[in-house]
Amino acid sequence: MASSPLLTRISHPFSSLYPTKITPFYLATEQSFKFPSTPFNFVKHLSSNDNPTIFHNLNFDSFYANLIDNSSHKINITQVHAKLLLLGIQQNGFLVSKLVNAAVNLGEISYARKVFDKFPDPDVFLWNAIIRGYSKYNLFASAVEMYSRMQVLWVSPDGYTLPHVLKACGGIPSFRMGQQVHGQIFRLGFEKDVFVQNGVVAFYAKCGKIASAKVVFDRLEIRNVVSWTSMISGYAQNGQPIEALRFFDEMRSTGVMPDWIALVSVIRAHTDVEDLEHGKSIHSCVIKMGLEFEPDLLIALTAMYAKCGQVMVARSFFNLVKVPNLILWNAMISGYAKNGYAEEAVKLFRDMISHNIKTDSITARSAVLACAQVGSFDLARWMDNYISKSEHKDDVFVNSALIDMFAKCGNVDMARMVFNRTLDKDVVVWSSMIVGYGLHGRGREALDLYQLMRQSGVSPNAVTFLGLLTACNHSGLVEDGWQLFHCMKDYGIEPRHQHYSCLVDLLGRSGYLDQAYDFIMNMPIEPGVSVWGALLSACKIHRHVTLGEYAAERLFSLESYNTGHYVQLSNLYASARMWDRVAKIRVLMREKGLSKDLGYSLIEINGKLEAFRVGDKSHPRSKEIFEELESLERRLKQAGFVPDRNSSLHDLNEEEMEETLCNHSERLAIAFGLISTAQGTTLRITKNLRACINCHSATKLISKLVNREIIVRDANRFHHFKDGVCSCGDYW
Repeated sequence: MASSPLLTRISHPFSSLYPTKITPFYLATEQSFKFPSTPFNFVKHLSSNDNPTIFHNLNFDSFYANLIDNSSHKINITQVHAKLLLLGIQQNGFLVSKLVNAAVNLGEISYARKVFDKFPDPDVFLWNAIIRGYSKYNLFASAVEMYSRMQVLWVSPDGYTLPHVLKACGGIPSFRMGQQVHGQIFRLGFEKDVFVQNGVVAFYAKCGKIASAKVVFDRLEIRNVVSWTSMISGYAQNGQPIEALRFFDEMRSTGVMPDWIALVSVIRAHTDVEDLEHGKSIHSCVIKMGLEFEPDLLIALTAMYAKCGQVMVARSFFNLVKVPNLILWNAMISGYAKNGYAEEAVKLFRDMISHNIKTDSITARSAVLACAQVGSFDLARWMDNYISKSEHKDDVFVNSALIDMFAKCGNVDMARMVFNRTLDKDVVVWSSMIVGYGLHGRGREALDLYQLMRQSGVSPNAVTFLGLLTACNHSGLVEDGWQLFHCMKDYGIEPRHQHYSCLVDLLGRSGYLDQAYDFIMNMPIEPGVSVWGALLSACKIHRHVTLGEYAAERLFSLESYNTGHYVQLSNLYASARMWDRVAKIRVLMREKGLSKDLGYSLIEINGKLEAFRVGDKSHPRSKEIFEELESLERRLKQAGFVPDRNSSLHDLNEEEMEETLCNHSERLAIAFGLISTAQGTTLRITKNLRACINCHSATKLISKLVNREIIVRDANRFHHFKDGVCSCGDYW
């Protein structure tokens, strides 16, 4: 058999794309059609004899269209293209359109464009093919550019052109261009074409013009699943999840069955409102429809379960995906971080970057949030080092999170370094630094920074004022706090419960209990748990039993099963040595099935967190820890330390009481830190409850005796103990 002319490189614009020694995949197919000896000569014969009947009988279009449709690799397309060139039918618009569409479907958009550019006078079908290709691969600017060229060449679009152009306009987004296309749709008479009108609905929804999308939707005479899905997705993507769910219910009532795209948006809407119960019902629908392995649905389900606290279920979906994309990684990491699984979030983030998966701002912020929750200063420094070498180093949102992270990990000076290096300081950056100062009781620095903020022309927001009030509260700056609270309205900011409770706490802790009570009684909003809780806490400090009992009654009416309220009232009675009432509170708690939260303390040693509970002897180095603890107690006594027993359990004898006090979790953590680190090393401790008076006083003296800085983060704030003094000034 003579060698095929296809095996010889051909001189034409695409000759560099074709190999010389690969057997064309369609030779067997060609033989099955029983062509004459050489199709090339046959085409020449047709040309010279002008015999259209013979050409029609052979049906070249159908044959090569079939080959193009069955092409599974780029090499198949290039071979067919070469054959068309040999046959001299490379100007066949139908087949060239087929080639462009096939190249697009195989992801070879550059090749598709080269084929398109070589065609002398493309018709609307060829324009549709290349515009569809650009739109499919989110190359929206190129799609709009091609559409503009099409208009310049006076090629009129059809019902298949316009939806792809509208998708591109929504993707850029280019609202003005989309409006022009919408106007053209009316001029061309496509106002009743549901396919085109669905594109218009989706365009307006993508551009955030959901009201305009609704107007177009309401005018549709026929509404298919795409019409409904466009509206549901539009509402879900534009922060209106309730409306998205209402539309979904209305769609179901009309008998239209949802597709997987609609279900993705519905799951996202349930996620936004944190409605896990109804979200689970949609999950059941997904399973019944056999769509449980659809990638976008897996992402949506992962995000829903993660945000609603079901992180183990979310992780099971995450693990089903062989190659998770960025959205899925973000859903899982943020789910861990926002639901108290900080260490798991950090571990997953490390896994992500170890696989060289590119992160975005959302990933970075979620990972930084997780590091802040872990509270490890070493981990915080590692994260800061990673961010400084990444593309997120100038991201204002990431830098705000870093400021918050360092503040919560006990180093407000490092937080200030991040603040100083941030070039574009918006209100979030300023507020993060002010809140950080407040957390550490550095009220004057917070107020000074607030003045710099105003001089920079940045207006404060509600978070700024909360940080300022917290700073004043933790520093005893009553007059400054009072003035700041009352100037909030100058910036159009209405105080929230947090602002009111902060001011009540500030007044109460400073001894202005009557003023705090009057302030509560004149609040324009109903006082909540945080407000009455602040008053009860202040009453405990100043042993004002009558007012404290009133505050407790209000708390019990709002949250009758909150253990903390009963413990606070019990502590108030204990501080006043009213032991019979302490006993009654214990009985009441037992009747309600309530138990006091167990205190624990964490200490970071060489980047690892060690946990201790009161009297804990489970640690491998327990013997050494208690020996160090006994040594510390002897030195404390020699230095004249006398524990305060007023708030201690009255039913213990002196020896038992003393042992209980010195075995508190933070004292064990300090002892472990002293035997595990070199002289002069700063000890960093996190406690889940508020520091007690005895441990606070003891830690001050210990810091002087061992010549160490000891940083303790309790439930309310940070305490920096150094040289026998605490940064809180004994005001906490």
